[in-house]
Amino acid sequence: MGEGERFQLGTVGALTLSVVSSVSIVICNKALISSLGFTFATTLTSWHLLVTFCSLHVALKMKFFEHKPLDQKTVTGFGILNGISIGLLNLSLGFNSVGFYQMTKLAIIPCTVLLETLFLAKRFSRSIQIALLVLLLGVGIATVTDVQLNALGSVLSLLAVITTCVAQIMTNTIQKKHKVSSTQLLYQSCPYQSGTLLISGPFLDWFLTNQNVFAFKYTTQVLAFIIISCLISVSVNFSTFLVIGKTSPVTYQVLGHLKTCLVLAFGYILLHDPFDWRNILGILVALFGMVLYSYFCTRESQKKVSEESTQPLQAVEGESDPLMGVENGSGGVVTDDVAQKAPVWKSNKDLHA
Repeated sequence: MGEGERFQLGTVGALTLSVVSSVSIVICNKALISSLGFTFATTLTSWHLLVTFCSLHVALKMKFFEHKPLDQKTVTGFGILNGISIGLLNLSLGFNSVGFYQMTKLAIIPCTVLLETLFLAKRFSRSIQIALLVLLLGVGIATVTDVQLNALGSVLSLLAVITTCVAQIMTNTIQKKHKVSSTQLLYQSCPYQSGTLLISGPFLDWFLTNQNVFAFKYTTQVLAFIIISCLISVSVNFSTFLVIGKTSPVTYQVLGHLKTCLVLAFGYILLHDPFDWRNILGILVALFGMVLYSYFCTRESQKKVSEESTQPLQAVEGESDPLMGVENGSGGVVTDDVAQKAPVWKSNKDLHA
């Protein structure tokens, strides 16, 4: 199996793990919050990250991965930013209607595209943009209901979108720039994420629910669901970093909307949540947008690989022949016969490759 095939297989595995674990934890947390009354979402997230760090620490001691030191300022800032973005998303949900919160989540994709275009000089083709538009339209139809605006909620939503986009872009760029794996980055940033939420979580949850997490009555059933949720979260957090590292922040957000559609469907099937024609139409449109996005991404990726592998060599006279031979690993001089058969170099094609 070639390296390209192994990479594709690893990407498919990461996407599958992310979908399965995320849908599982949403269903588990929905039962914990809706049925058992444990409404302390931010504190629960801090426990998730703490369990994730402990699990990775055990894995490190068992030599499942190697520790690779990173710049402390980068890791600290990245970890705290991730923690802040989670807190702001929870505050956004608390101060806005569910419909406006869903619109906030939809805004993450166009904001990510804008930031990557402005600051990372990344280009998104018209086909990709149309596919993303179809996807967002479908998810909007399926999830956005009542939209009520207020000044504080709007500011919190804007801050939540910006911090989430920056954190996810950093997840991708740090892995590539410092050549660290998703596991290594998650292990080093988890203490800062968890610490930020462990300190702020109880206050945020009290502010949003008017209940004290430490005064809650922890029954055996509640504790069992919390433990299950924390165990699933290890897979969720690991797959999140893995997907963003292997693909891109935009692809991760597209995957997130697929999870939303699956959660809606499973909620109807397993928990008998309300479901109408608008949900069905929205899910179908969103799935069509995801198929388009996957198709265009695959086609552009294959086109790029094809152009790089078949890029013709320029046959020129004199001193250029040995240089071309050395650059391509042959180490010898290009003969006249090869030079005559070499295809003509086209400047336009080279510029667009």
